[in-house]
Amino acid sequence: MAAEIKSVMKMRVPLIVEVGHRNMSLDDVLTLGPGAIIEMNKHSDDSLDLLVNNKYIGTGEAVKVGENFGINVLTVGSPEDIVKAMGPSSE
Repeated sequence: MAAEIKSVMKMRVPLIVEVGHRNMSLDDVLTLGPGAIIEMNKHSDDSLDLLVNNKYIGTGEAVKVGENFGINVLTVGSPEDIVKAMGPSSE
């Protein structure tokens, strides 16, 4: 059993950092081009959501690391919550 847990713990899963979301009409999406700005539903100083399998697991804040962006993790759910998030999506 321990070997099974170790192999599960080595699984690579996509971590999503959600800046925000917005619904747009298809007509508006089709007019997007370079330089277009899409206003999000969050303020610039709001925390960002961390998701695994499109399920919320915690929050963070954007930081600059050299020339790249990173995320400073502020909160994260329990290991049980994170494992549950890796299960089938209800979407």
